Amino acid sequence: MARSILENGPSTAAALGERLGLTPAAVRRHLDTLLAEGMLEAREERVYGQRGRGRPAKVFVLTAAGRDAFEQAYDDLAVGALRFLAETGGEDLVAEFARRRIADLEERYRPIIEAAKPEDRATALADALSADGYAASAVASPVTGEQLCQHHCPVAHVAEQFPQLCEAETEAFARLLDTHVQRIATIAHGEGVCTTHIPWGGPAGDAVHPAPQAHQPPQAHQARPDASAERIS
Repeated sequence: MARSILENGPSTAAALGERLGLTPAAVRRHLDTLLAEGMLEAREERVYGQRGRGRPAKVFVLTAAGRDAFEQAYDDLAVGALRFLAETGGEDLVAEFARRRIADLEERYRPIIEAAKPEDRATALADALSADGYAASAVASPVTGEQLCQHHCPVAHVAEQFPQLCEAETEAFARLLDTHVQRIATIAHGEGVCTTHIPWGGPAGDAVHPAPQAHQPPQAHQARPDASAERIS
């Protein structure tokens, strides 16, 4: 059940039962156990737009302890090394390290993204991220555009202290998709999912600064010319 939440994001009890083929009673037993162990916590479901009558449904999200139960590319050595960089070379040096770290991912993903149709590039990016363990998906936005959702972050603990890692990743997404993107939620800041908003037909590079000497892809055709501009992390 915890893995289902890891891979699909914050989930209601009803969604978990349907996804796993369990009865409501069985779901409740599993949830009670995971809550008692500190693996999960319950939150009110976030509702976009007009809310219907009644109280919002409860959703269950992984806690930091829950994420620790899964393999993570995290080590105290990484935090110590980045802290040393910050103390000796300043925050700009940490940011440069973060950009260089993400450069390999960007180089590997670029042919995959450029081979996809413009309207399919968010999904292609999600698939590439999933292959690297990020459990990502692309879904329609509650406003206008798409949301890239990463349900797992291998460096979430490090990013809690060094947000430059998240910022460099967001910059890379903007260059790969050749459009303005906006990070609206991160696991590192306590959200259940890292969420990036991708507007349909948004202007490239509006909100991010390109990494030094980064390869700039050719201008992509607008993915959905009939859609309007922007949505909302």
